Amino acid sequence: MSELPTDLLYTKDHEWIKLHDDGTATVGITDYAQESLGDITFVEFPEEGDTLQIGDTFGVVESVKAASDLYMPVSGEIVEINEEVDSAPELVNQEAFVKGWLLKIRLSDVSQVADLMKPEAYSSLI
Repeated sequence: MSELPTDLLYTKDHEWIKLHDDGTATVGITDYAQESLGDITFVEFPEEGDTLQIGDTFGVVESVKAASDLYMPVSGEIVEINEEVDSAPELVNQEAFVKGWLLKIRLSDVSQVADLMKPEAYSSLI
């Protein structure tokens, strides 16, 4: 069974988001997603400063099995990318919810968070 932290929100596309008190959030892919993809070999990131809308593709994760688009869970501005994952993509396989995070964003519409799944709903999906 995939690891599933209870302090995160989830999307049907297997991204997770952790909200912070300062109006920012951290985004990554779930343990289930990284297990399904297999050994991750490359992550394509957006540029810091890019502003994307909910549902926009923000990058691609490539593995030995497949390539998969990554989708914005909420609208916002990219404020940081995980440089460690950029140079060592296997971190996503090793620690999808800790060191394997992908982006930090500044939310532009906090109300969109209401449409994300709580852990129980995501657990039912997977």
